[in-house]
Amino acid sequence: MAEQNETGKTGEAVACSYLEINGYKVLKTNWHHGHYEIDIVATDGKDIVIVEVKTRSINYLVPPEQAIDNAKINRLAAAAEAYVRINRCDMPIRFDVILLVKDGDAYTVEEHIEDAFYPPVKYKRF
Repeated sequence: MAEQNETGKTGEAVACSYLEINGYKVLKTNWHHGHYEIDIVATDGKDIVIVEVKTRSINYLVPPEQAIDNAKINRLAAAAEAYVRINRCDMPIRFDVILLVKDGDAYTVEEHIEDAFYPPVKYKRF
């Protein structure tokens, strides 16, 4: 497996542990449907939380949060809509981002941004 893929996979595992320690229940990881992908689907008891995980090395030039552009937001909104439809969820949806930094073999949760973004108007029902 490429080092970048391994870094992302380990970062997602760290994010899952972080969420569970903070009272979330992780429902799915790496959920795929067609071309859609969600890193983590969790619940905090009142919302379904769609979590995008961004992991970067300590010396990476671009901050991880800058990797979430409008195109990524649109894909996550479409993926969330597919997840809700397929799993017949009847809870509000929230989009969070967890930013991690890798320094050597250590991963640190830099920030957990709740309600990081809202889906575009066409996904207003969330």
